[in-house]
Order: sequence, then structure tokens, then C-alpha cells
Amino acid sequence: MIRIAHVNDQRGALRLLYTATRVVAVRPKLWSSGISVWFRMARSGWWLRAPFLPIPAKKFLHFRLVTMYGGDGEANADRQAYDIAAWLEWCRSWRALRL
Repeated sequence: MIRIAHVNDQRGALRLLYTATRVVAVRPKLWSSGISVWFRMARSGWWLRAPFLPIPAKKFLHFRLVTMYGGDGEANADRQAYDIAAWLEWCRSWRALRL
């Protein structure tokens, strides 16, 4: 079981990126929502700092995970994968309502 709630280093954020990518890759209708949301969560000027990927700030991820799961923000990878898919579905439907 992969723990991705602790993002004390870049590896934690990269594991979250991997999980989100895995979830979105098998759901083509979520591709545009997933990419859009990921870049919105990325730190400003992400292209100026290694690893030169649009990875959200550690504090932001920690805050989001704690508000989602409580405690220290830990949840198993399967639960987080399900939640990512559900959240992206919601983002997709909300965006469709605005258009």
C-alpha cells in the first residue's frame, strides 16, 4: 500500500502525481479536467525550480489532505484514487454547468 498523504519531500508530491495520472489515464473524459486542475494547483513559477514539474506546494497539499481526511491527512492509495476520480468528475460537471 502506498502512502501519499505525507508530502514532506518532492517524492510524496510525485507519488500523488503518479496516483492522479493513473486515475485519469483510464478515464479519457477526465483528461482535460485533470490537466486543468493540476496546473491550477501548481506553484507559481514551477518551471523555474527543479524538478521543473507543475507540482503543488507541500503546505498546500498537506492542507488539502488534512481537510479531506482529517488527522494527519493519511488515507490509503485506493481511497485517494477513488476520491481523485470523484473530485475530477465534479470539476468536469461544474465546469459544464458554467459554460
